Parts: sequence; structure tokens; C-alpha cells
Amino acid sequence: MKRANVTAGDAPKREMSLWRLLPWPALLVASVLVAELARRAGFPASYLLGPMLCAVAFGVAGIELRLSRPFQSFSQGIIGCLVARSLTPAILGSIAHDWPIMLLVISTTVLAGGLVGWVLVKLGTLPGTTAAWGSSPGAASAMVLMSGEFGADVRLVGFMQYLRVVIVVFTASMFARLLLGGPVPAVPAGAVESSVPVVPLIETLAIAIGGAALGRLLKVPSGALLVPMIVGAVFHATGLVVITLPPWLLHVAYVVIGWYVGLTFDRVVLNSVFKATPTLVLSTLLLIGLCMGSAWLLTRLLGVDLLTAYLATSPGGLDSIAVIATSIHTNVPFILAIQTMRLFLVLLTGPAIARLISRYA
Repeated sequence: MKRANVTAGDAPKREMSLWRLLPWPALLVASVLVAELARRAGFPASYLLGPMLCAVAFGVAGIELRLSRPFQSFSQGIIGCLVARSLTPAILGSIAHDWPIMLLVISTTVLAGGLVGWVLVKLGTLPGTTAAWGSSPGAASAMVLMSGEFGADVRLVGFMQYLRVVIVVFTASMFARLLLGGPVPAVPAGAVESSVPVVPLIETLAIAIGGAALGRLLKVPSGALLVPMIVGAVFHATGLVVITLPPWLLHVAYVVIGWYVGLTFDRVVLNSVFKATPTLVLSTLLLIGLCMGSAWLLTRLLGVDLLTAYLATSPGGLDSIAVIATSIHTNVPFILAIQTMRLFLVLLTGPAIARLISRYA
């Protein structure tokens, strides 16, 4: 009798669990449909953009879904391997040669973020520390984690950071679409494998999963992306591993990253910052505009193409920019080098900038 009672009591719990799982297939179907529409319209990184917009819509509609951290880490590890495959000694040598100019451009981007934070405080939209960390052009997850240690409102910082990621991904895709002037160019021959060798695929997955886990364990900022990227680059450049990434695996990684960003938006967060949202959107567009000035500086000083310069200076998430950059013809290592250098500069200068904004705004 006791066993029967337990079984009967567990039935509603099982039904509730199944009910909570039902929105995921709907989100998957919607994401694939929107991604395909975006791809046919010629937008780069459509399998990031489409799922991200669908996830935002689900969250705002009150459908509560949460993506666990291991899925996010795995996807970032795959993107790290994708970037590692494009790194060559010649490209790294050219980056090392131009590092003073790159540092100058990165500094202007960081100062632009500080300026936007100062404006938000002067307008009375946000307190100084929160405005400083929320407008910092670094990796969103790293900025959210660090902001709490310095007394900022983590909820507002997270909203600002991920709102900017959504806007940057959308505007970067639009910008790339306009500059390309037509459908996204096809992936170069040999960039993806028609038949997937099993051993190299297993080795690639080991680098992605193991590197992401190590990055999380060591608490490296954006470690789930950076550690697999560095380890994969070393192994790939030395010929120890042939990084193998079939299209379906890349699409899975893109979808998960899009979901992770989009699902951070929900009714609770939006209600708490409803009055400030228009100002935050305008401040994000201002930061993007200021970063475009840094992009223009790159084109003048180093002669890189405008699209590469724009993606290199865009104040979005490191993983999201990597997805867009690798889906079109750009200098991916150059873009990721500047994005990574900027991340570490923000981590080093963030506390000082926050104090300055709080003191003088």
C-alpha cells in the first residue's frame, strides 16, 4: 500500500516535469524556421540570430526556460575550436607586429564604454558602479560576475550586458549583410568536411569539452571559449590534431549560444527596468556608434577592411562575434585577438573606471 501511495504521489510530479519540457520542442522548431528564413535572406550567423530572437520572444511571453551551464560551456568550446582552426603562425606574427596600434584602438573602445556609463549616471538612469560595469565592452558573463563583487546591481548589469549582445548581434548581422551586398558567401571549400572522420572528431570534442571544463575550473574569464581556442590552436598548428567540425555540430553550438543569450530576458527583469529600457537601448546604440569610430581608426592605421574592423571593435559577446566572423569572409584571428585583448583590459581597468564614474559623475 505504501509503495502504491508513493507511485500515485509521483505521478503529478512526472506530469509537471513533462509539461515543463514541452516548450523546448516548440522553441527548437521556431528557432530552426527563423534561422532558415534569416539564412535565405542572406544574414550571416543565422543559426545564432534566429534562435536568439526566438528565445527572447519566449522569455518575454512568460515561458520560463533555463539552459544549464554545461550546455553553454560546450557550445563555447566548439566555437573556440572553430577559431583555433583558423589561427596560423603567419597571422599571429602579423598581429604581434601591429600590437601597439591594436592596443590604441582597444583603449579607445574601453574609454567609449566608460563615457557611456558616465552619461547614464549623469542622466540619473543608474548608479555609478552599475552603470560602469553594465556599459563595459567585455564578455557579458565575466562583467556580470565581477560587478557583484564591487557592489553593483547584478540584475541591472546582466540586463544591460545581454541587451547589448542582442543589439550588437542584430546590427552586426545587418551591417555585414549591407556590406556584402548580397547573400552570404558560401563557406570555402575544405572549411567543413563532407565526410567526418571519427578519430579527429573525437579529438576535437575532447578539446572542446575538456578545455571548456578547465576554463571554468580555473575561473578564467570567458575560459570556456579561450582555453579550447588556445589549446586547439597549439594542437592544430603542430599537426597533433586535425580540428574537425561538421556543419551539424556548428549549428548545434550556434543554437545553444543564441538560446543562452535570449533566455536571459524575461518578464521579471523587463518589469524591473521598464522605465530605463529606452535609455539603455539608446546608450547601447551610442556605444556601438563610438566603437565604429574605433573601427574607422583601424581601417586608416592598419588598412583592414571595414567589416573586419567593425566586428573587431563591436562591443558584443566574444562568442557571438566569433560566430558572425567565422560565417563570412573576414580576418577571424585579427578580430578575436582584439576582442580578447579588450576583454583582459576591461578586467584590469574595470574597478578603477567604476570608481572614477561614481566619484565624478
